Parts: sequence; structure tokens; C-alpha cells
Amino acid sequence: MKFHPLKVADIRRETTDCISVAIHIPAELQEQFRFSAGQYLTFRVNLQGQEIRRSYSICSSPLEQEWRVAIKKVPGGLFSTFANEQLKVGDTIDVMPPMGRFGQQIESQDAQTYIAFAAGSGITPILSILKTALANQPQSRFILLYGNQNRHSILFKAELEALKNRHMGRLSIYHVLSREMVDAPLFHGRIDAEKCRSFLQKLIPVERIDQCFICGPEDMIHTVKQTLIEAAFDPQKIHFELFGVKNKAPKPTLDNEIKGPLSKVKIHLDGGIFEIPVAYDGESVLDVALRSGADLPFACKGGVCCTCRAKVLSGNVKMQVNYALEADEVAAGYVLTCQSHPRSAQVTLDFDAK
Repeated sequence: MKFHPLKVADIRRETTDCISVAIHIPAELQEQFRFSAGQYLTFRVNLQGQEIRRSYSICSSPLEQEWRVAIKKVPGGLFSTFANEQLKVGDTIDVMPPMGRFGQQIESQDAQTYIAFAAGSGITPILSILKTALANQPQSRFILLYGNQNRHSILFKAELEALKNRHMGRLSIYHVLSREMVDAPLFHGRIDAEKCRSFLQKLIPVERIDQCFICGPEDMIHTVKQTLIEAAFDPQKIHFELFGVKNKAPKPTLDNEIKGPLSKVKIHLDGGIFEIPVAYDGESVLDVALRSGADLPFACKGGVCCTCRAKVLSGNVKMQVNYALEADEVAAGYVLTCQSHPRSAQVTLDFDAK
């Protein structure tokens, strides 16, 4: 996957600390940038003398023929501050083609009942999934539980209300506000285990739900997932996307980088093959390859975004953390190279594997 220099087509101020940005995709790249609901784009810029990469979920539906992401300003965030304060329509920015599999479960034409839990900017991929499901499945129903601090911090509030009016009886939206009093106690506070249990008791029982999507902070995702499992909901039907983690894998010390055996790691990328030596207990495969000059795809380096995904063709590797790959992908041999360390004398990884 390569970056392409693309122009910013539109910028909208969504809230005081968040914008949405639409990217112009020229005709010759539209097939390469074709996306599914729930996928993300990875951006690259040079700021303060360093290369910065960030991934943002696409909030538009593939049916809209628009490539739009939401970028919320994060305190101390180099890219999000740059985007919110300096990025302009007409600017050129490097963009990687869409990736991710968060929304792949909505392709069926059968009538489905979906429930989604989102918090803050976690609404971004959920919005794409929601719009696509309602448009493609005329008999399906979608229920959204959306947590924010107050009414003014609700992303895409007007668009969500318009969708609710357009799909009367098929789209239900419940806002949960943590810093603003509301009439019903059920919708005040944060989306935690108690609230999740109440939602399932008062709004929709688990036996009527076909698929569940969750996107937001790590704690909320784990809490909602565990509560659903305790209510006897099939864990295979729970799909989640993290937009950040509290504790990323520790970086190796300099001593660790020079100790231990070396593995010969062969990498397949864009039809080519190259080999690098990687210590068992030093830097990750991705970091060693990047330091060696290889142009491997990556974004977060925290085991969250899945941009650096590759398939193990031979040998063994160990991942430190995994917040992105599904169990069936791991069983099929896929790993996150930003978290991978060799555990055999020779390893072959394929970045081109589908």
C-alpha cells in the first residue's frame, strides 16, 4: 500500500474541536480507493521535522462517493492540531488507500437488527456503517447508543437527526450525556456495565440483536463487550474498533536490542522480496525494517490500526499486543508487524496477502 498526494476538497467545522475533511480522489485512483463502510484512511505529513502518520475512520458511506473523515483536536496532538488549525481546502496531503474490516458484516441483504455503542469520535465509522446498512437493507433496523459530554459535543448531530427522520421506525438514536442533566437517568452518565444492562433490559433484548458494533475508548469497549457476553450474546457477533489504547506495548531498551539470537526475516511487499536480520527480543519487525530503509505500511505502531498487517508464510513470531486482528485472522497466520518479534531462525512475512 502506497501513499498518494491528494487534494483537500472540503473542510467542515463539526464542533468547536473537530472538523471533517473530504479528500478529492481523481478518476484514475477511485478503484484503488474504493472502500467498505467502517474502513479508515491513513494520512502522512511532516511536522516539526518529523514524519507523522495518523489513521482516521471514513464517516461517509461508499454509496455517497465521498471520502470524508472526522479529525478531533487532541491536546498535544501534532496532526490533529495541524489539521484543525492550518489545513485548508486545496492543500495536498499524502493519503494511503482505505484499510480495515470493522464493517464487513453488513454486506448481507437479509433483514438484520444492529445495535451500536459509540462514544465521542467513535461515531465516525459507526456513521458510515449505519448509513450503508439502512440504504442497502430496506428491512433492517439500527439502534445507536451514543455517549458524549453534552449536546454541543455531539458529532454529526444534525446528520444523525436527518437520518432518523428519513428512516422512521428503522433508526433509533439514544444520546447518553455525562456532563449535562437529562430527564431520564438512563441517559445521564457514561456508557458502563450498568447502563449497558439497562439498555438490554429496557430497549432491546439480546435475542433480537443480529450484530453489535462498538467504537470508543478501550474501557468502554471491553465493558460493553463483557456485558453482552454475560447476557448470553454471541461474542462472534460483537465487532469493535479502538481509536486509542491506554497502555501500549513497552519499547525495548538498548540492551535488549543488542542481546539474543537473530532471525533472518524475509519480507514480501508489492511483488518484491527483501531480507533483514531481526533480534528475537529487540525492536519489532516493523521498526527494524523501517530503520533499514524499507517503505512498509504503518500508522499507529500501537497494535490498534492494523495498517501493518502481514501474513506469516513460514517460521514463528510472537505479538506483544493485538487490538486489531480478529481471532480467525490470527488463526490464519496474520500478525501486526509493529508488535511482532521472531521466534525462529527464519521467518517469512507477506504484506501482499489478502
